[in-house]
Amino acid sequence: MFHYIWPIVLVILSNVMYQLCARRMPNSVDPFAALTVTYLVGAAASLLLYLLLHKGGNILEEFSQINWVPFIFGLVIVGIEVGWIFVYRAGWQVSTAPIVQSAIVAVILIILGFLLFKESMTWNKILGIAVCILGLFFINLKP
Repeated sequence: MFHYIWPIVLVILSNVMYQLCARRMPNSVDPFAALTVTYLVGAAASLLLYLLLHKGGNILEEFSQINWVPFIFGLVIVGIEVGWIFVYRAGWQVSTAPIVQSAIVAVILIILGFLLFKESMTWNKILGIAVCILGLFFINLKP
């Protein structure tokens, strides 16, 4: 059970810290300069973890097996990260923006899962889409 739970716990904790970091990014710092430091730290951490977890591994051999995905993934990650910095600079609240984003992404991924990966479209998922849309309506109501 632990092998099933720890990854989602890591994602949840990392996402919470991610949102807090994006929200606290100083307005005086150019987001791309900050992301350069972020990626240098991330690259160093990734290399260190590779070396620690794959004793005797050959990272150059690993690199030779890479396809186009990590390159696009890198561009996508820049878009996500700089997007969040600008979301918060535009005035979104940390209590609202991630929920709006997650609900919309969930709906899109349910549809893409069905269309691209032949995942089932169940009544539960259709109801989930409706709940997401209803939730977006309520969370964005102005008091």
